[in-house]
Amino acid sequence: MHIHILGIGGTFMAGVALLARAAGHRVTGSDAGLYPPMSTQLADAGIDVMEGYAAEHLRPAPDQVVIGNAMTRGNPAVEYTLDAGLRYTSGPQWLAENVLDRRWVLAVAGTHGKTTTASMLAHILTHAGLSPGYLIGGIASDLGRSAALGDSDFFVVEADEYDTAFFDKRSKFIHYRPRTLILNNLEFDHADIFDDLEAIKRQFHHLIRTVPASGQVVSNVADANLDDVLARGCWTPVVGCNSAPEGWEAEPVEADDSRLRIRLQGETIGELVWGQRGAHNRANALAALAAARHVGVAPSVGIEALAAFKGVKRRLELRGTPNRIRIYDDFAHHPTAIRSTLDGLKAADEPGRLLVVFEPRSNTMKRGVHAETLAASFQRADHVFVYGADVDWDVDTVFNSVGGDLTRRDDIPALVSAVTEKARPGDTVVVMSNGGFGGIHEKLLEALGAPMEQGGS
Repeated sequence: MHIHILGIGGTFMAGVALLARAAGHRVTGSDAGLYPPMSTQLADAGIDVMEGYAAEHLRPAPDQVVIGNAMTRGNPAVEYTLDAGLRYTSGPQWLAENVLDRRWVLAVAGTHGKTTTASMLAHILTHAGLSPGYLIGGIASDLGRSAALGDSDFFVVEADEYDTAFFDKRSKFIHYRPRTLILNNLEFDHADIFDDLEAIKRQFHHLIRTVPASGQVVSNVADANLDDVLARGCWTPVVGCNSAPEGWEAEPVEADDSRLRIRLQGETIGELVWGQRGAHNRANALAALAAARHVGVAPSVGIEALAAFKGVKRRLELRGTPNRIRIYDDFAHHPTAIRSTLDGLKAADEPGRLLVVFEPRSNTMKRGVHAETLAASFQRADHVFVYGADVDWDVDTVFNSVGGDLTRRDDIPALVSAVTEKARPGDTVVVMSNGGFGGIHEKLLEALGAPMEQGGS
């Protein structure tokens, strides 16, 4: 069967492509502005990706067109699909019908941490010998790819609340029908499709309605918004995380979270010594351990697996140390995630200053929805560099509370130059964006790796 995917370069749709290819289908796709790591994955799988959305990409007609949620009416490929009467579906619907059907689905939902938690969970199940399938919106170093069919009934999926397609405005996760559901947290995001927090809560409650009574919901009980959603009705047993003494909790033994004491119902069940940092990763780990236990993995085995967990690409990934300047790539693009990530870096107590290079790229960020809380999330940074192009708010006014330690540039070369002038050996530079950011990571590695006559100030 020939499947053509529109928007194949997105993290979710690239995963769908890999699963379809692994299932024996011929897979092609169309996209614009494809960048690593998804472009590399697709190339390695031998999947032909065509640039742009020309109608010619759909001739001769494929057996099915899978349409990503970034596609809109007016897109040439979409219009041709409709006019020619081609058979089409959405990515989540294709996944539900062709992969998730009759499998034990473990879904990870929440505003933050979905990719990392799903990666941790898939890693634990793999370490335990369960050979799970998975589709995750990133590439865990331990797994090597973002999607795999697996050889068991278990399938881990990152359950995104974003809408399904231009013809199906339900959240993606409504299609997945999980037996084990993780609820990490819940805040307002995706202002381009949700009017307010209440609209998102409604979708989360629709998801809860799909979990069977024989399943399990793993919820972060420290999140009042999740408590509100569960209070609307839940027909499934709930296991709490970040709770004491009735649920799962992690007590830091070291200030930088490198060593955690794991407790369940008030009883210490083990210590986790690992390479992850920050309160957000403590919560992610607890949720993964709880979900894995639901499918029969002993907590001791889960802790052993997490001790070897190497992390996820673009989730505080160390890209290089040119001239003893540490350069990290991080996907954080919401004030809460930004603050938690920077807190974790500060707790590591590395020498030098913490410099942040930030691209407000998401639709929510561009619209200035988080403008009131954004600057405060950068308080742990010693200097913030902001890419100010294409935003609908005054960057300088919003970041005024940073206290003057702010540099705004509206083009990438100027931003790279500003960082290069400022950084000096011993500093940490963390690049925060949920996109390719114009290849700035490689540009910084090259520029900061050049011989330095004198340090920045």
